[in-house]
Amino acid sequence: MAPDQPTPAPGGATSTAAGTSNDNAASLYNRISQDPDLTQALFRQALQNPSGTLEQICRLGDGWGLPVSVEQVKAHIRSLDDAGSKQWLLKARGGL
Repeated sequence: MAPDQPTPAPGGATSTAAGTSNDNAASLYNRISQDPDLTQALFRQALQNPSGTLEQICRLGDGWGLPVSVEQVKAHIRSLDDAGSKQWLLKARGGL
């Protein structure tokens, strides 16, 4: 199958490899943001260890079946346009 052709995704949907990765980053962000305690813990960690936080987010994604790379997480966070995400970026700019 050519790299730009759709591939089967869970549930019978199809998507390109890039689309799946971007979808995973968005889904992972949404799942994390639904858990205030986890969001707070990751934010506190980002203040001390931004790189470690990105790695932790990727591990969470792996565990939840939403694999992403550090670069995909960074790209997704940069694409967001809400106050909370902008605050995250300002506070953890060193690693993001």
